Amino acid sequence: MIRVDAENLHYFEKAPVAKAVAHFAVPMMLGTSMSVIYSILNAYFLGTLHNTAMLTALALTLPLFAIIMALGNLIGMGSGTFISRLMGEKKYDDVKRVSSFAFYSSLLLGLLVIAAGLPLMDPIVHALGATPESFGFTKDYVRIMLLGSPVVVLFFTLENIVRSEGAAITSMTGMILSVVVNMILDALAIFVFHWGVNGVASATVISNLVASAYYAFHMGAKSPFLTISLQWFKATRDILGNVFKIGVPVFIMSVFLGAMSLIFNHFLVEYGDQAVAAFGISSRLLQFPEFILMGLCEGVVPLIAFTFTANKLRMKSTIGFTIKSIVSLAVVFGIIVYLISDNLIGLFTNDAQLIEMGSYILHVTFLSLFITGMTTLFTGIFQATAQGTAAFIMSIIQGVTLIPVLFIANHLSGFHGVVWSLVIADAAAFLVGAAMLFILRNKLEPDLESLAQ
Repeated sequence: MIRVDAENLHYFEKAPVAKAVAHFAVPMMLGTSMSVIYSILNAYFLGTLHNTAMLTALALTLPLFAIIMALGNLIGMGSGTFISRLMGEKKYDDVKRVSSFAFYSSLLLGLLVIAAGLPLMDPIVHALGATPESFGFTKDYVRIMLLGSPVVVLFFTLENIVRSEGAAITSMTGMILSVVVNMILDALAIFVFHWGVNGVASATVISNLVASAYYAFHMGAKSPFLTISLQWFKATRDILGNVFKIGVPVFIMSVFLGAMSLIFNHFLVEYGDQAVAAFGISSRLLQFPEFILMGLCEGVVPLIAFTFTANKLRMKSTIGFTIKSIVSLAVVFGIIVYLISDNLIGLFTNDAQLIEMGSYILHVTFLSLFITGMTTLFTGIFQATAQGTAAFIMSIIQGVTLIPVLFIANHLSGFHGVVWSLVIADAAAFLVGAAMLFILRNKLEPDLESLAQ
């Protein structure tokens, strides 16, 4: 007999929409904001050693970490949205089967990464672009990341799974715990034990391990819905189909984003180091509001998934309130940026030309902040409502659009064309997502006849 958590179900079923959205989204927004800090912690601590080769190694290994993280999201997002839909249908035994499947399949996926990656370690390091000076440091980092991949995959899986049952605060706590542990271990590794790259890489893996243990404890001892018990493990066709239908597009999107970043940097290099540096600074500044909007849109996915099967009228209200929130946040952030963009860029450099170039890039890219938020919401709606084909199209459309737009815009308008190509690609993805949402509206609209009865 499954004990039902009345508080979580209250936010799914009965709480005012604004309060329910806040319950799910605010912890996720805080968690994703912390991940911005997480992304610069390792660079900061390694930077204190004033070793350029170490910092190069850290930068070069980002694509590898992104792929391992994407594998966790493959299982986590696919299983998480399925779990929320099952909860809307009150199929609690199935929820346990899916959560057990997610836990053990994540570990298995991580072990496969080790088996495939360790024998190919040197080719991987070369493929990442390591120079002779940074090769040794890069190899050290890659080795530890490969060995720790089961833990990293598990962390990103469980964060999604815990959030899918409505335990948004628990999900946020695990993310913050990971950041805090990483910060402490980084400081010890650099300043006390002098372990350099090995210490920083190990700190990342151990911090993910601590957070994963926290999530596993919640699933095994606290959650009325989830479990890590092997006796509930099932890999049925239904589970595999529902998980991978949503998980695979999420994985492809992550891979595409990494590839797009590499291609975009290739075009920027043509315009000198200042162009690359200016975009690097502006993209870091843009990352904060982007992650806030991402946290909002990803945070409401479990609520949309639950209400899709339980109450479509409530789902429609949830989506409407989320859109209003995206508009409000985009306007506030946009006003701030347009008023103090020079000052923001000036926090990173005192080079007048670099400030001018970075401010220009910031103004242009901020134009698509609302569009990016809406595109993320479209993707979340398709994931939550099991629209696998639409989710897949959203996962590739921006990359498919950006590559030809980059070539054409670069040829016609040079540096300005390269910068504006991001806005054009975002706009194309927005239009495609809006069109698919319109086409699928009959599946997503509430059943008015049943409401009238």
